[in-house]
Amino acid sequence: MSSSIAAIHVAKKNLGLDDDTYRAKLKLITGKTSVKDMNEAERQSVLLVFRREGFEPASNRRPDGRQKLTGPYAGKLQALWIAGYNLGIVENRDDAALLAFVKRQTGLDHTRFLHDPADARKAIEALKSWLAREGGVEWSADLVDGAKIVWAQWRKLSPDTVQADQGFSDAVANALDGRFVHPISLTARDWQTVANAFGKRIRAAKKKGS
Repeated sequence: MSSSIAAIHVAKKNLGLDDDTYRAKLKLITGKTSVKDMNEAERQSVLLVFRREGFEPASNRRPDGRQKLTGPYAGKLQALWIAGYNLGIVENRDDAALLAFVKRQTGLDHTRFLHDPADARKAIEALKSWLAREGGVEWSADLVDGAKIVWAQWRKLSPDTVQADQGFSDAVANALDGRFVHPISLTARDWQTVANAFGKRIRAAKKKGS
């Protein structure tokens, strides 16, 4: 069985289509009632319609079954949203909360509808401004974005430190399970690991103080 045939069968089940409705849809889309009689282009046309009706392939779902965010700007927006969560200013890290934010900024219901660069800029810049204002992120600093987030976190965690960088390298190493790496050599994944570890400390301190 080809992968497209298997995907169509999964879509049928996912969309809750009974046999009569399913075959009627196939005939409407391609003029044929069986996927085995279709060529690959026709099968892809069926999948395109099913996706528009709400079917999400397994590759677009997380291990827990929840739908991944999609669209050309989804990754950037989600990274900024998680940064806000790790800075203690976003209360709900769930995608639904991010989508609500995007809708307030652009009027669009989902990141998959966000294709206009001007609309995307509204949401991205609004998030970055929020992180700068409430989280202390210095976007103009000569650092990669991951380092900018972690540095802002560190300043939240050590507000009374005389020298801002005092203990910073050790804290970064601890977040990386004791593996010392000079900050300039850290990868984007390393910075995210550190941000997640610092985020737990920030949220714990916030909860304790509330």
